[in-house]
Amino acid sequence: MAPEASGSGVGPSVGRSRRVPQTKYQKKLAAFLGKDADSIRADDALTTVDVPRQFLKDVYMVGQVPLTALRADPRISYALYVPEAHYDPDASPAGRKPLPLLVDVHGSTRVFTSVYTTLKTFAQEPAHPCAVLAPLFPAGMEGPHDVDSYKVLRSPTSRSDLALLAVLEEVAHRWPGIDTDRVYMTGFSGGGQFALRFLYLYPERLAAVSVGAPGRVTQLDDALAWPRGVADVAQLFDGVEVRRESIAKVPIQLVVGGDDTKTHGSPGFWEWLAEMKKEKKKGTGGEGGGGTDLPPMEKGRLETLKELQVAWKADGIEARLDVVPGVAHNVAGVRETVLDFMRPLIRGDH
Repeated sequence: MAPEASGSGVGPSVGRSRRVPQTKYQKKLAAFLGKDADSIRADDALTTVDVPRQFLKDVYMVGQVPLTALRADPRISYALYVPEAHYDPDASPAGRKPLPLLVDVHGSTRVFTSVYTTLKTFAQEPAHPCAVLAPLFPAGMEGPHDVDSYKVLRSPTSRSDLALLAVLEEVAHRWPGIDTDRVYMTGFSGGGQFALRFLYLYPERLAAVSVGAPGRVTQLDDALAWPRGVADVAQLFDGVEVRRESIAKVPIQLVVGGDDTKTHGSPGFWEWLAEMKKEKKKGTGGEGGGGTDLPPMEKGRLETLKELQVAWKADGIEARLDVVPGVAHNVAGVRETVLDFMRPLIRGDH
């Protein structure tokens, strides 16, 4: 039986009503996966309002929260850090302002441990405390060699966009003292690709975004199919439209190392990869594609982001480009530049 809620930290309070959990995106994801959307529920999970304040650490709901499976799609999980000293479990209007949420999206190698190190330290800084969320989209979801599917937001058996939105619904319900309506998103390399495409589809959910060194980008080109362009976005993503005026309202950082000028793999590698994919499609009757195939990487990430900034400007979208001298393709090398961009925004200096 769940403990009664406590808002004071002295003992349980009686009669505290629970908010009805939002499950819109969890149900959408379940339906995409062929599950019974009506079976999705969240009201059986403890929230920080249910647990006396002094026991929140004992049930792992503040500090480092254990890696948690997404209920609508347990292949996907998330790590969460909630700074105990700055978190108010009271969701009532009398409570403190909800903590901002920083969402950090991993790259192709799935190293997401910054939530346990540098981002944990950042979250505890008194001038701009925040919670940190690190989703984990495992490799191999679309077959043994799949490392890219999460980057394009949609693949034959997954919707990483809906998965993240479903995670935010879970966090909103269980941690009502965290603001999940508009989040601060960072992503580097493959995570930068995810962040860029998420910005195109859901700008209203972003308080700010840092797009770090993506190897391949999606252009705001209505003549090119996804993920090269945005021609068929509404068809692929349940009627979602790309709204340039909404994208332009989001504070955007493009960040890359000054020495990040090489492509991943040689031209010969990309030729071999294209041939292998072609043969695989023959063997499966042409399955795949449908907005899931990334183009070859033809230029370095520094050049790619410079060109993207110029193209966006023509669409009325201003983005700050930070080039970190002496750094190649290294997330640690640009981390402080990313956090310097986020600090004043999370603090509210805008």
